[in-house]
Amino acid sequence: MTKAEIVNEISKTTGLDKANVLETIEQFMKIVKGSLASGNNVYLRGFGSFIVKTRMEKTARNISKNITITIPEHKIPAFKPSKVFMEEVRK
Repeated sequence: MTKAEIVNEISKTTGLDKANVLETIEQFMKIVKGSLASGNNVYLRGFGSFIVKTRMEKTARNISKNITITIPEHKIPAFKPSKVFMEEVRK
């Protein structure tokens, strides 16, 4: 499902116009990204959590050049679904 399809579905079910729904979704994503970028997690009860995970430093190999490189510790965004969310998807 794409963002446009989500906007259409929300607009159809709520009766709100698509422009307002799109702006709301854009603002939601902007707030979540900003929160994660500043190191804060976002918790949505009954849905899940947008969290920042830290990947530890590791050694990797570049096979084509036959050299070993070090990948430094870095942070990545992740989503952890709630138990309710998982139960509904598994049905």
